This record gives sequence, C-alpha cells and structure tokens, in this order.
Amino acid sequence: MHTTFSKEEIINIRKRFPILSEKIYGKDLVYLDNTATTQKPADVIEALADYYKSYNSNVHRGVHHLSQQATDAYEKARKKIQQFIGASLPEEVIFTSGTTESINLVAQTFAKDHLKKGDSVMISAMEHHSNIVPWQMICEEKNAKLKVIPVTENGELYMPGFEKLLDKTVKIISLTYVSNTLGTVNPVKQIISKAHEKNIPVMLDAAQAVQHFPVNVQELDADFIAFSGHKMYGPTGIGVLYGKEKWLKKLPPYKGGGDMIKTVTFEKTTYNDLPYKFEAGTPNIADAIGLAKAIDVITEIGLHKIHHAEQELLKYATGQLKTIPTLRIIGEAKEKAAVISFLLGNAHPFDTGEILDKQGIAVRTGHHCTEPLMDFFKIPGTVRASFSFYNTREEVDALVKALRRIDNMLN
Repeated sequence: MHTTFSKEEIINIRKRFPILSEKIYGKDLVYLDNTATTQKPADVIEALADYYKSYNSNVHRGVHHLSQQATDAYEKARKKIQQFIGASLPEEVIFTSGTTESINLVAQTFAKDHLKKGDSVMISAMEHHSNIVPWQMICEEKNAKLKVIPVTENGELYMPGFEKLLDKTVKIISLTYVSNTLGTVNPVKQIISKAHEKNIPVMLDAAQAVQHFPVNVQELDADFIAFSGHKMYGPTGIGVLYGKEKWLKKLPPYKGGGDMIKTVTFEKTTYNDLPYKFEAGTPNIADAIGLAKAIDVITEIGLHKIHHAEQELLKYATGQLKTIPTLRIIGEAKEKAAVISFLLGNAHPFDTGEILDKQGIAVRTGHHCTEPLMDFFKIPGTVRASFSFYNTREEVDALVKALRRIDNMLN
C-alpha cells in the first residue's frame, strides 16, 4: 500500500503516463530505469504535438503570428524553468541539448580565460563520464591537472580528502549533486560554501537532482547548474544550463551562428545579450515547450510529495532486497535518492538484467557511465533499479520475486 499517495491517486498518476500500461513479453511493464530516462506524461506528448500541429514556426525572427506565438511559448518555458530552480533572472537560463552539452559549454568557455598551465579542476570519484571527459580534455589542452575527491566504501564523498585537495591551484569545481550509480546525495551546499571562501566557482551536475527534490540555485549559491529534460519527464534533446549572470557575462560564446549575434560584418561581429549569446542557430523550440509542460506536471503533483513517495519506495525496496542473502547493495550513503545498485551473488549484471527483462522488468546493467567508480569498488558493473513516484510497492515485490528466481538459477 502506498502511503504518500492513496491507491486511487497512484492509479490516476499512472494513467497519465501512457507507456506504463504497455505489455512486455506479455507481462505488465515494470519500469525501473528512471535514472537513465523517465517516462513522459500525456500532457508533455500533447504539448509537443500541439506545437507541430498548431503553431510550428521559428522564434525571435518572424513578425508573423505563428512566429510570435512560438517565441512567446519558448520564452515562457525559460521563465518557468527560472521559477522552478529559483534563478533570479530568466536570462540566467540557457537552453542546451542536455546536461552533457551544458557541462561542455562551461568547460570550453571557462577554460579560455580562467585556466592555464599548473592550474587544476576538481571533480569527484563518482562522476558520470560527461562530467569527467570534458574536463580531462580541457586539462590536457591547458596543461592543467584534474583533482578527484575520493569516495568512501559506503559511497559517500570523503570530505577530509576534499578539504586537502582544495588549494590555490583549483580554479573550478564540477560535481554531481546526486550520483546516478549510487544514489548518493552529496553535501553540495557545504562544498560550495568552502569553495566560495577561496573564490572558486562551483558547477553542479543536477541531472539526477531536480526531478527528485526542490533545488534552489540561489539558496545553494551555485555558480552553474546543468540538467536534462528527459530525466524529469520531459522530452529528449533539451537541457538547461543555469549560470549566475556575472559568470555568463564573463564567458565567451560557445558556438557561432544566427541568434547569438547583434551585428555581423566581415571585419567584426558583436555578440548578443544573455541568454541568446549561448543559443546559436534555431533552438529546440518544441522540446523546450515540452519541458515547460513537464515542469507543470511536477509542480501540480508537488516535488515534496514526489520526494516523500520516492523515499518510501527506496526504504521499502532496500529492506526487501536485503532479504535475498546473496544480494549485495553497492553504495549505502545516509542520504540517497531512489536508486539501488546491486549485485546478485556471482551472477553477471548483464545476465540478471536480461532475465529480468523477460519478466517485463526494465532495469539498467553495466558501469552506468561511471567506470572509475566501478574500478574503485573492483566490480565489472551493477544492476541498477531506479524509482519514480509512479512506481509502486507491488512493482518492488515483482522485482524481488524475479530476483529470487534468478538467484536460484544462476548462483
């Protein structure tokens, strides 16, 4: 029995997500791969279709009615995101293709004037590849060093290690708010505060945070935040970079093209104001509108209720999985989002995942784009079950029942 939502409420919530009524191999779909991507409510799908059917047009450039309608919807989406994350200005919200592009944008533009030989960039040992590789590339180019905050055996950041690494060579810290593999919620407010004491800016990869609990950029005092639409019930191909106005004004443009310019001659180009300076070319109009609709759905249901429901599921699922003697959970931080990574005895994660799939249960297997973290735990990968507020205890029970059968087969 669900406690945050009544049985009737959860039935109505699930009805809003058409894919949840699908059958997989003749069985009810149990979708537990929400960390990879979340399912889309009908409201989002309809908002996308409505744009293409009713007012498809380019933005910012047309004087005709459709263009003005599209521009209005696109800029309203920006304002909605501003309110959702507590940014002080809509101009601090830059539309990108996703978290990966947002991080690359900051890495490339920050490095131009703020990173030189002998400097360092700090990340953590639990980062997704998209928050490792861009910084590695930039450090290589600039002859700078990559510093890595160590992780403890239970999957938390080792804070004395962080403080030891925080010296005057560090020019920027880029850190995941919530680990996509372990579910660990990092003490980002504390890290930002310590960094700011030394005038070091901090970027947060919030791809696994904004859909689980309220994130207010001003309260956190973060300099940059990146997240993706498709992980928060919105479309793929759209993401957000939030940056403090003072930083976005300092950084040079990332791409050249239309819309990011004021004037162009063959001798000189004058760049546009924020946020357009970072949005070259025709933007992803439809998916920005779809993301705004996803935020409407999240706001209507309530982020506090969502967080509470997911935490209940996490607690229940953790307890149930621990009744399987051969099962080992990887990452047991005190503060976690609704993500459980585990191994089932000596069974390879891929085999476990494949057999679960035949039961209609979708989980993720592998290294989850966190290979260095897998190396730390000396494992090839994990099975990862990640929960959303639309999941139920009955689905957890189905997972546990299937894992018991697999355990008997493979161990």
